[in-house]
Amino acid sequence: MDNEATVSNALDSRFFAPLRRRRTRRVGVELEFPVWNRTPGTATDFSAIHEATDDFLSQFHFSAQVRDDNGAIYRATDPATRDELSFDCSYNTLELSFGPDEDINATHRRFARYYGALQEALGRHGHALTGMGINPRWRENRQEPIGNGRYRMLLHHLKSYSKYGGSPQFHDHPDFGLFSCASQTQVDADEETVVPLINTFNLLEPFKAVLFANSPFGQRNETLCGRDSLWSKSLHGLNPHNCGMYGVTIRSLSDIAGYLESTSIYCVERGEKYINFPPVPVRDYLKLESVNGEYWDAASKLHRPCRVSPEPSDVAWLRPFKFEDLTQRGTVEFRSVCEQPVREAFASAAFHAGLAECVGELLALLSDDKVLYGHGYGAAELRGITIRRAWPSFVDRAGLKAQLHRILDIAEKGLALRGFGEEPLLAPLRKRADTLTSPAREHLSRLERGESLDLIAKDYGTL
Repeated sequence: MDNEATVSNALDSRFFAPLRRRRTRRVGVELEFPVWNRTPGTATDFSAIHEATDDFLSQFHFSAQVRDDNGAIYRATDPATRDELSFDCSYNTLELSFGPDEDINATHRRFARYYGALQEALGRHGHALTGMGINPRWRENRQEPIGNGRYRMLLHHLKSYSKYGGSPQFHDHPDFGLFSCASQTQVDADEETVVPLINTFNLLEPFKAVLFANSPFGQRNETLCGRDSLWSKSLHGLNPHNCGMYGVTIRSLSDIAGYLESTSIYCVERGEKYINFPPVPVRDYLKLESVNGEYWDAASKLHRPCRVSPEPSDVAWLRPFKFEDLTQRGTVEFRSVCEQPVREAFASAAFHAGLAECVGELLALLSDDKVLYGHGYGAAELRGITIRRAWPSFVDRAGLKAQLHRILDIAEKGLALRGFGEEPLLAPLRKRADTLTSPAREHLSRLERGESLDLIAKDYGTL
C-alpha cells in the first residue's frame, strides 16, 4: 500500500468512521478548574489535594481509578454515568468531565453535587476551586506535572521550544498547561453536519471572544484571553495547523482529511514508554523509516534518546488542538472558551448546543455581518483583535450588542428545538451582550476598583 493510501486509511479509521452513524443531540461537557490555596502567596499543597480527592471518592461511585507513579489518584470514573474526576497536567487543575447527555440540565445537576462536595473537601484544607481561565496562584504554584509518563513527556516536549529558533516567537511559559483552564463542549456530528459546524463556528470565534474571554494575561493584562497566545506561541503552534483557527474554508470531508494530514504528530507510545520527538506533519511522518525521540527512564530519572519506527496506528497519537476540533468520538469539540465563573459555567455548553441546531441560520447571519466583518479582517485576525482589552476603532458597539443578541436568539431557538428547557442557561450571556462585558473585563474592572484577586477568585468560584 502506498503512503498516501496508508495515511488516508489511518485518518479515516480514527476521525471519519465515527461520523458514519446517525447524529444525536447528546452534549459532552468538560470543565477545568484552577485549584488555589486560599492563603495569600502560597502554593497549592498537593498532599491536601490528594486527601480532598479521597474524601470526594468516598462519597461518589467513581470506582475506576488510575494512580500516578507515587500512588496518588489522578483520574477516577463513574462506570454508570461515565462522569470523570481528573487532574489535568498537574494537581493545580481539577477537571470534571461528563458522560454525554441529551439534556444539559441533567449534567448540570450532577455537576452541582460534585462541585459542592469538592469545595467542601478542599475547604477543610484551606483550598478552593474557582472559575477562571488562569490559576490565581500561577506564579506561586509548583509547576510540576503529574507523575506519569504522559504528562512528564508533554512538559518535557513543550520545554524543548528553544531548539526550534525564533519562528514563531515562542513565549517563555512552556508550563502553561499547568495553570490555564478551559471549558470545552462536544456536540455530536455526522458526515453531513461536520463541515458546516466547523466553518460556521470558525466564523463565530470573534463574537465568542467578546462573550467568554476569561484569562487576562500579559504585562498589563492587555490580553483578555491569554490562553490563545499561550497555545499558539508554544511548541504546539510550531505548526499553525495544530491549534487555533482554520485559515481556510472547509468545503468537504476531503478538505478536513487534507488538513489533518498537514497537522503534526509529536509523540507516540511504545510499550509503557511515552516518546516525544520533533513535530512532523503526519503525511511526512509515515514516510520515514525512523525518527529520533526521547523517553523518560524511571530508573535513572533522566530522559534517554531512542529511535521510533513510524506505524499507521500512531495516528491515534495525533493531537490537533483546533478551536473547532474533530474528535475520534464522532463529535466536534469547541475548545476556545476559557473556564467561566462557576455559577455561569454551563452557559457555554447551552450556547454551543443551541447554535449547533441552527447552523444554517447562524451561517447566514455571520455571512452578512458588517459589524466585525467587512472591515478588511478575516476570522482569525478578528479573534486576535477582540481578545484585546482595547476596543478596535472600527467597531460600532451598539451594532455589536445587537448582533450578539441576534446570535443568542438563534441559540435560544435551537435550545427550544432540543426540547429540554435549557434556555435559562443562556441568561448570563444576555447581560454580557448588553454591557459588552466578558468575565475578563469584569475581573480587570474590579481590580481597578481596589478589589483583591483573592476576593474575585472566591466570587468566581461560587456556585
